[in-house]
Amino acid sequence: MLEALGEIFLTPEYAFMRRAILVGVLVSLCAALLGVSLVLKRYSMIGDGLSHVGFGTLAIATAMNAAPLTISIPVVVLAAFMLLRISENSKIKGDAAIAIISTSSLAVGVAVISLTTGMNTDVCNYMFGSILAMNKSDVSLSIALAVVVLGMFILFYNKIFAVTFDENFARATGVPSGIYNMLLAFLTAITIVLGMRMMGAMLISSLIIFPALSSMRLCKTFRSVTICSAIVSVVCFFIGVLLSYVHVIPTGASVVLINIAAFLLFWAASLLPLRSIGDKIQIWRKSV
Repeated sequence: MLEALGEIFLTPEYAFMRRAILVGVLVSLCAALLGVSLVLKRYSMIGDGLSHVGFGTLAIATAMNAAPLTISIPVVVLAAFMLLRISENSKIKGDAAIAIISTSSLAVGVAVISLTTGMNTDVCNYMFGSILAMNKSDVSLSIALAVVVLGMFILFYNKIFAVTFDENFARATGVPSGIYNMLLAFLTAITIVLGMRMMGAMLISSLIIFPALSSMRLCKTFRSVTICSAIVSVVCFFIGVLLSYVHVIPTGASVVLINIAAFLLFWAASLLPLRSIGDKIQIWRKSV
């Protein structure tokens, strides 16, 4: 593993790996920060639905010989807003709305691919992820958009926190919850599109779900869960990329397997008696 690490960061021929790792770390960080709010609001499957929308738009962009991200970003953002509106103002519940949009988009993507390029290597890269799918223009755009996502999350952290835990109370105190829900959907859509090239449409939602669920096993406050989730996501992605390089397996699959291992580790740690002892010590200190 250390030998592979040295090759990636010291060999000039592996500059594409360094660029991909930089983008992947930023995307993992964005997904983890947004994932805490999405999981708590029971919107975790929105990532899966938007990734299918992204796959459909990528298929259409490939058939048109257009820049994939240029077409995917506005379409996926629009789909995120549609899902939010359908969930709030329709008799169709959130999970049903996600299922309708995701399966429809996936069907469109598969149909377009079968009528044009066919199931080639590029399509497999979009579905299951590949570091080689990242070109220089994608890297530049991904870094810029990831910085925007992180900046907006930090800037509106308190509002996102309020809307996440008690939307009715936030609305009563004057917080425009609808705007911040749309902001959350917008940031999620961008993150999904950025991560699809590396993680794949089938696996990108794992970056949103697993780090948040793992952190919630041990952490109790929103801030601690958010920080822990960000650290877990970045570490799991980095280890997953190294495993992908060493064993020559798709990047998305290796990152997901590491996230599963981390979740099981956190779950096991939450069952240890040392945790209850630590809670009792904290209670005792407060009583003294």
